[in-house]
Amino acid sequence: MEIAEIRELAKKFTPEQINNCITQQIETGENICLRDESTEKVVNELSKAQFIRELMAQGVSMPDAIRELAQRIRRVQKGFA
Repeated sequence: MEIAEIRELAKKFTPEQINNCITQQIETGENICLRDESTEKVVNELSKAQFIRELMAQGVSMPDAIRELAQRIRRVQKGFA
């Protein structure tokens, strides 16, 4: 995961646009938000960008939203350890 790429996606697209890209990727294997060969990677990165963007829409700063995402990812990973 490239945090810079996720940050740019969160800046560029609204949560609704990102959700539409996720749906497009799942249904057609392509989307306008992010081009990649792996649908799994595209959906993964777009989902993270959408989460960040939704927090920003609630007034959370981008750095704090990224930290929250990282904390949640670590909690999930810890559950599998």
